[in-house]
Amino acid sequence: MRGEPARAAAAARLIACRVMLGLAATLMAAPGAQAQSTDAGIPQPVRITTLAPHATELVYAAGAGDKIVSTVLSSDYPPAARAIPRVGNGLEVSVEKVLSFRPTVVIGWQSQGAAQTLGPALARLDIPLILSRPRTLDEIPAEILRFGELFNTREQARASAQALTRRLDALTRRHTGHKQVSVFIEVGDSPLYTIGSDPLLNDALKRCGGVNLYADAGIAAPQVSVESILLRNPDVLIAPARNAAARASIRKYWSDLQLPAALQGRVYTLDPDMLFRPGPRLIDATEELCDMLDQAR
Repeated sequence: MRGEPARAAAAARLIACRVMLGLAATLMAAPGAQAQSTDAGIPQPVRITTLAPHATELVYAAGAGDKIVSTVLSSDYPPAARAIPRVGNGLEVSVEKVLSFRPTVVIGWQSQGAAQTLGPALARLDIPLILSRPRTLDEIPAEILRFGELFNTREQARASAQALTRRLDALTRRHTGHKQVSVFIEVGDSPLYTIGSDPLLNDALKRCGGVNLYADAGIAAPQVSVESILLRNPDVLIAPARNAAARASIRKYWSDLQLPAALQGRVYTLDPDMLFRPGPRLIDATEELCDMLDQAR
């Protein structure tokens, strides 16, 4: 296995999330599978449980972070979120533990997993369950505005959302008409996975004048072979890495395979939490991504 164990474990978690995103549309169509989601009737005072780290980040951006009473293990940003009590890992949660924090609203990211586990108990107690699943970059500031309305933090939410929208508009203006750059996004290396038909990351690439080599895969996180990547020969390779050792390992691996992008210094890395969470920091990651593609041009 290439890379340090911590990186491999993180990649495995990311793959699981992306695969579940790809399956969600099918699963939600199954009779009885969908948890109820509503924005109506949030009791006061607001007490929020978040079931996904991006939801935690969005609530903080909307100015309501102090109203979160419990969350999941991976909610670690902003730093203040690390002090919030944990109720599970996002896919599995303890119903009893969630209810012990007396939430008045629960925010999930899809209707399966933790949301489905909690759904019957929340329905019995008339606790609203709302879902947050941005599918484009523009939907990230829209979610912040939505939470500002729900949690009565409109002023801070509006300021945060407007700042993000201005940055997105600037990216679009800056890269309109630029030469397209083909991109391979590595997710995990053992086995090798990539981002496929994930609408959010493909939107991020499009803003930068990038084209995902596997956008037509039909699933969110397809498994691919090294041979297919060498054959498709991307202009740029993007991989998740948290430190210099991981970055060096990735670049050496692809250089040893004689991938032209690696030999020409066009292998770039990004913090996986910024790149793969559909929250405000994805816009930070998109700005970095655009700079990388500009360098490659």
